[in-house]
Amino acid sequence: MTKQLHIQIPDPAARIIERIQGAGYEAYVVGGCVRDSILGRTPQDWDITTSATPDRVKALFPRTVDTGLQHGTVTVMMDREGFEVTTYRIDGEYEDSRHPKEVIFTPNLEEDLRRRDFTINAMAYNDTEGLVDLYGGIEDINAGIIRCVGEPLERFTEDALRILRAVRFSAQLGYKIEEKTRNAIRQIAPNLAHISAERISAELSKILTSPHPDYLRDAYELGLTGVFFPEFDAACETMQNHPHHRYTVGEHTLHALTRVEPDRSLRLAVLLHDIGKPSVRSVDENGIDHFYDHAAVGARMSEEILRRWKFDNDTIRLVTKLVLYHDDGSAAEPTIKNVRRMVAKIGQDAFPALFRVQRADILAQSDYQRTEKLERNRRREELYRQICEEKQCVSVKMLAVNGKDLQAAGIAPGPRMGEVLQELLNIVLDDPECNTREQLLEIAAGMCDRR
Repeated sequence: MTKQLHIQIPDPAARIIERIQGAGYEAYVVGGCVRDSILGRTPQDWDITTSATPDRVKALFPRTVDTGLQHGTVTVMMDREGFEVTTYRIDGEYEDSRHPKEVIFTPNLEEDLRRRDFTINAMAYNDTEGLVDLYGGIEDINAGIIRCVGEPLERFTEDALRILRAVRFSAQLGYKIEEKTRNAIRQIAPNLAHISAERISAELSKILTSPHPDYLRDAYELGLTGVFFPEFDAACETMQNHPHHRYTVGEHTLHALTRVEPDRSLRLAVLLHDIGKPSVRSVDENGIDHFYDHAAVGARMSEEILRRWKFDNDTIRLVTKLVLYHDDGSAAEPTIKNVRRMVAKIGQDAFPALFRVQRADILAQSDYQRTEKLERNRRREELYRQICEEKQCVSVKMLAVNGKDLQAAGIAPGPRMGEVLQELLNIVLDDPECNTREQLLEIAAGMCDRR
């Protein structure tokens, strides 16, 4: 126990601990909140562990929620905030590589900490006893190491999700995975197939939005992506012998991930932007690799992958759109007219994000023409800002006429009306000055006369 270290426990959590202690039981904050406090980070949750059984915890507090009584967890409501209070326990046999068949309550804190995943998550604290660190958590924090509590194979056999959590904590904290723990991950990796897609995608999202998204490399090297993301393995094994590139497709992707903001959709788009390349790779007579149509193929693959991972529809729509268009306009000299057309095609929901994806892509390529590519990217973004500031028309909704106006002018509702609106938009994209009600109605009338 370390009395010198002081953790500032939020007042409601401190009052819960004091009330439990006052009734003659032990109680500590435990796990991630202790780790984050030691690291100077703001904990998201303050979990409490106690020697009191769930029934005793419920009897001590007027407002509780039965969160998971079978696992010893009660949520105590304090000042309109919920705190999970869990009885010290020993986990029984694990039958599904995720959940114990039963739990056994114990009065012993050491036994409770022994069942936890990693040493940095197996520390407890209260103001009375100070820090309880029985498995070297502080030592591993100081060394920057992710290490299992006890025998790694046992910990990973109990809960296969811990395999991916090791990579996630490594990426979030910038820590190395200790060698014995790495070896156990490599050995037990196939068990990840027992974990639900929702759990996989949650951990993957945390890796991608961490300060070190390129630590996904560990997931590949340890055999994890082969279980839940085999398309990435193919990318890591696909060479890019081309002046614009210097890495394999997978390594290029890992470098690009570090060049874009830690937004989930942006990093998913970067992760998947070249995922179609392995299946379309061709080699010309000079030995140069080409990847024709990889964006369209990648967009289709991205939708399948994201649905497999159970992402929401809005995320799937945005990411697949960014993958589909990530190469569009990158080689052309930007003009305000072609930028307007790009916005109309891609949509204002995705277009601002496209600059970020394209910039990350460029920065992870070779130095060949990099300055010119970045300048074109910057100029397109500048022109887009001008289009927005001037409220230039880039969609049918922004036209000075709508369906009711066309109907009043004699165009019947139906497919033809949609065609006329699209033709009007094409005219306005070329010449924004045409976007007046009078001009557009005159043009529409001319279209009807031609029919």
